[in-house]
Amino acid sequence: MSMSSKTKMAGWTDLDDSAVTYARALAMDAVQKAGNGHPGTAMALAPVAYNLFQRHLIHDPSDPQWIGRDRFILSCGHSSMTLYTQLFYSGYGLEMKDLQSFRTWGSLTPGHPEYGHTAGVEMTTGPLGAGVATSVGFAMAARYERGLLDPDSPEGTSPFDHSIWVICSDGDLQEGVSGEASSLAGTQELGNLNIIYDDNRISIEGDTHVSFTEDVAARYRAYGWHVQDVPALVDGNVDLAALDSAMIAAKAEKTKPSLIRLHSVIAWPAPKLRGTAKSHGSALGDEEIAATKIELGLNPEEKFALPDDVLEHVRLVKERGAAAHKEWNQRLDLWKKANPSKTTLLSRLIKRELPDNWEQSIPVFEAGKDIATRSASGLVINAIAKVLPEFWGGSSDLADSNMTTIEEGKSFLPSSSQMKNADPYGRIIHFGIREHAMGSIINGIALHGLSRSFGGTFAVFSDYMRPAVRLAAIMDIPSTFIWTHDSVGVGEDGPTHQPIEHFAALRAIPNFSVIRPADANEVAEAWKCVLKRNKPVGFLLSRQNLRTVDRASHGNVSGVNKGAYILKEESETPRVVIIATGSEVPLALDTQTALEAQGVSTRVVSAPCLEWFNEESDSYRESVLPKSALRVSIEAGISLGWREYVGENGVIISLDHYGASAAGPKLFSEFGFTVERVLGDISKALA
Repeated sequence: MSMSSKTKMAGWTDLDDSAVTYARALAMDAVQKAGNGHPGTAMALAPVAYNLFQRHLIHDPSDPQWIGRDRFILSCGHSSMTLYTQLFYSGYGLEMKDLQSFRTWGSLTPGHPEYGHTAGVEMTTGPLGAGVATSVGFAMAARYERGLLDPDSPEGTSPFDHSIWVICSDGDLQEGVSGEASSLAGTQELGNLNIIYDDNRISIEGDTHVSFTEDVAARYRAYGWHVQDVPALVDGNVDLAALDSAMIAAKAEKTKPSLIRLHSVIAWPAPKLRGTAKSHGSALGDEEIAATKIELGLNPEEKFALPDDVLEHVRLVKERGAAAHKEWNQRLDLWKKANPSKTTLLSRLIKRELPDNWEQSIPVFEAGKDIATRSASGLVINAIAKVLPEFWGGSSDLADSNMTTIEEGKSFLPSSSQMKNADPYGRIIHFGIREHAMGSIINGIALHGLSRSFGGTFAVFSDYMRPAVRLAAIMDIPSTFIWTHDSVGVGEDGPTHQPIEHFAALRAIPNFSVIRPADANEVAEAWKCVLKRNKPVGFLLSRQNLRTVDRASHGNVSGVNKGAYILKEESETPRVVIIATGSEVPLALDTQTALEAQGVSTRVVSAPCLEWFNEESDSYRESVLPKSALRVSIEAGISLGWREYVGENGVIISLDHYGASAAGPKLFSEFGFTVERVLGDISKALA
């Protein structure tokens, strides 16, 4: 079915019409063959995605990692066929056989797009709202990196200027995280961010007006966005000409992020199921597919069809991409000649290498001086910032508590901002009280590629961030989260602010490392490890001061890299081994002193990161925690997970109830984190 004359655009041909038509059919066929999936949105969005990939998106399918490319994020990841079809058309390596194996074991076309699994997928999407929120991180990173490498070139002339494109759904904009991030994007005036909102008014439960009647366009205007409205044609098809004009206008808008509100009819032009909830998340059925193909002017008997001339036509985008890449290379060469030192920096950033001798800048903390691990982290962050210009970050309005401020780093804010120390390329990110968005934005910065970032809040609010943390772990990206005020040591703020179950909950996330350092030097060493490992990680840091261990008489802090190490022992064959983390390590050392006075040989093991410890060999782990000894764990959180380390007959000193409002030392005493209590439990176990 050809588009009406109203939608014809300059340069648009009958082959483009056919490409869109077959894209709709491929969405139906793939979901039908799999037996499940989301065909309706992919059918309706076929012309939208096709126009974006063919005419607007700057990309080179032969080099999916080209740093000069635009980024595209399909926030409504359930409509993955929208993306897979365009990756197939564009020549990213997907072929018809991959569409035929949609949602099956081992295929390159899983149910939701997966970062690192399919070339051309910029992030893993599916949890609604995540793509919108993460795209804000992409856009912020693009601006920061431009400032790092080419701050003085006029707008639109730098090889580091590019756009972030997103397609999102009603569901994305119902999720709170998208609102959090979009609000910040408006404050930041991210003119490089363009979102196409597919307003089809259908979700699983039917018409979204059962729960979602707000004026989204007005909301986004209030956020400070450039908003355009594109109604559907009379027959329900997408008005592609109007959309194309809106996309051109969005690209031209440099001082505001853009939202294009596109009205569409889900599953258009299915005769019976268009505009229905059934077409959202279910295969259409053979009869409806056949009828739809007739409506589209296709052979209803053909499945996964695509004529050779159409495939040849859509693959021309590879030539256009190669030409754009070549032109970009010429601009980059001119930039390199004018910026030799920046060229060296760019090369290092692309390789994700660290500068020579960077570790020498990391402070060493003197024994005998108590310091909170949050404070030590703040000092280390500033030391890192002095030698890594790509290092930036901030906090969810808690910088003075999280110690996340890069001194003299200036605030990352648009040039129009009247705020003190505002700089469009500043290193201090003010996320506002938006923990979920902060986590997503940190992920976006990591995914964008060249810089390194971090975001901080209180440990108890890691709950707000958990979906973003989980996505970081799924994508295996180097997102760094800083969580301070990590125990009942928070004190008078009481149980709402005292994390109890959070250590275990965070450790339960696969492929995610949780670091709870015992003293300032463990903090410093852990930061070194984080920068070298390039993996998703979270710090748990104390509000209260902790003693700085004398390394002349205790284990070398380099043991942090192994996750757990022998901190202090009097005998290589201990009768008792105490394993502790964070603020409970001093209690373990004091208990050791008391046990040794009683003639009980005792070893103290500091375990800042159990995940890193689990990566070590069986022999190393046995050498640290020998099964021949009574093993005792001490941590001011729930006991879940510790049985694995202390064994069936071991002792777990834990906190399996909520805290209270009182001074931190009083709470530790009342809740049994005392030498006397630990000695009593150990004596019973030894007896």
